[in-house]
Amino acid sequence: MHQTILETFQKHFHHTPTLVIAPGRINLIGEHTDYNEGFVLPAAIDKGIVFAVAPNHTTRCRIIAMDLKDEYETELHDLQPVSVSWANYLLGVVHQFQLNGYAVGGFDCVFGGNIPVGAGLSSSAAVECGIGYALSLIFDLNISRMDLVKMAQKAEHTFPGVQCGIMDQFASTFGKANHVVRLDCRTLDYEYFPFDMRAHKILLCDTRVTHSLSNSEYNTRRKECEAGVAIIRNTFPHVHSLRDVNADMLAAHEDQMDPVVFKRCSYVVEENDRVIKTCEALSQGKLARVGELLYKSHEGLQHLYEVSCPELDFLVELTRDNPEVMGARMMGGGFGGCTLNLVPSAYAETVAEELSSQYEAKFGIKPGIYITSITDGVQEIIRSQA
Repeated sequence: MHQTILETFQKHFHHTPTLVIAPGRINLIGEHTDYNEGFVLPAAIDKGIVFAVAPNHTTRCRIIAMDLKDEYETELHDLQPVSVSWANYLLGVVHQFQLNGYAVGGFDCVFGGNIPVGAGLSSSAAVECGIGYALSLIFDLNISRMDLVKMAQKAEHTFPGVQCGIMDQFASTFGKANHVVRLDCRTLDYEYFPFDMRAHKILLCDTRVTHSLSNSEYNTRRKECEAGVAIIRNTFPHVHSLRDVNADMLAAHEDQMDPVVFKRCSYVVEENDRVIKTCEALSQGKLARVGELLYKSHEGLQHLYEVSCPELDFLVELTRDNPEVMGARMMGGGFGGCTLNLVPSAYAETVAEELSSQYEAKFGIKPGIYITSITDGVQEIIRSQA
């Protein structure tokens, strides 16, 4: 992939670039916990976006989106969101650099990759982190990885206008091969836990459906969690979010809550606990236990948080009696997207074929199947000597 990007760059711009790759991500467990200041457990995966970038000694940037067969060029002063939607993910990062006092000169860029768009693997975060890391390299800006993550997130808020959490940019930047990383979404403290990919694979099954409820229901879930926190805070003033709530505290307030609000809060409290238990199991090499926790996570998302859908539930149920699958759950915001399946490497292809054929027979849709490994975060492939 990077050779094609390099050749395209040289053909169009006639000089030598620096090459960077930024990965997509999975989230092993910890769903809808981020905006409740809880824990998530993501990892970078071996599907990514490659950038070829070099200074052009002008005040303009010239960008080629190879997969989209599109180009964009603009002056770098007075940057504003533009009508070319994909360009906003790159221009927003440049704008954040400028606001934070980093001098970004004119540059040329070609990018493209193999992260499936719309599958919930965070191609947008990979674009933001990849261009940011590349610009830091070619202009010797020495931006720390954490500052890069924060500016990439802010870029998505301001130019594309997507109010994302910080997990996607964090995972794309801080990923580590054969490890998942537990991120504390309140403090941004993080810790790595081993996940040996030699014997196991993460198999993603993309339903290729998106139900229209997703945006409105996401906002509703946030408000329901906040309503629960407000009730508990009357008794426990230190409670700032569901991160501060344990199961006993929640149970003591059940009779004061709307039953739906109680269900939502129960899920988040339990899911934070599942993230901690998953890390303990990984540290002990107990992947069968990890699989059990994945199923429990899906049950919570299905019945308590109610963000699953028939397609996701069908795929998870297919695996429950399959000895070749250790665990499965829906991954992401819900109402569509992927299931994540923990599978021994020897059975990955067999399980993929079975899930694909049965899903297509049931829904008339051929799912996307991606067998992934855990890899390092954004990194340089080739450094220009020019």
